[in-house]
Amino acid sequence: MNRSACLSALACSVGLIGCASADVVTASPDHFTLKLEAETELTPDEVWARLIEPEAWWLPDHTYSGDSTNLSIDAVAGGLWREDWDGGSVWHGTVLRAEPGKVLVLNAPFGPLQGMAVTSVWTISLDAQESGGTRITFDHVTNGSSASGLDTIAPAVDFVKSEALKSLARPRDE
Repeated sequence: MNRSACLSALACSVGLIGCASADVVTASPDHFTLKLEAETELTPDEVWARLIEPEAWWLPDHTYSGDSTNLSIDAVAGGLWREDWDGGSVWHGTVLRAEPGKVLVLNAPFGPLQGMAVTSVWTISLDAQESGGTRITFDHVTNGSSASGLDTIAPAVDFVKSEALKSLARPRDE
């Protein structure tokens, strides 16, 4: 069973989300593309409200401060995804496009990507489903030089984004 099928089976079996998939679509030393999808019972507006409050869904293990409550997003073009705590702050990304209930696009070289001088664009799309829920899609594209070794870091970024997607898509009662 491939990694996507395993993640889908696991997510469905524990009831976190109705259907999920995560793929490293392409990876080379100078580039990687990820595509992650999940369905949730939440409406697009409910997902958007959660999305723009990263402290509600981004996992603390993937912050510099160890505390997701230090995260914020100013969801307007030019706005920042930042982390601020006593003694430090980190720029995680800049909003390139914000359409409430539909799409958030970020220039977001998170974590170790910041020190690699790469370009990293993360598009989060919210598509209303006939069921009343939402299909959430994370498209992540990172480009750098051939010395970047992006093919070796792509699986780790995929893992972090998979965990974030599961958390964002969790049902209302969790």
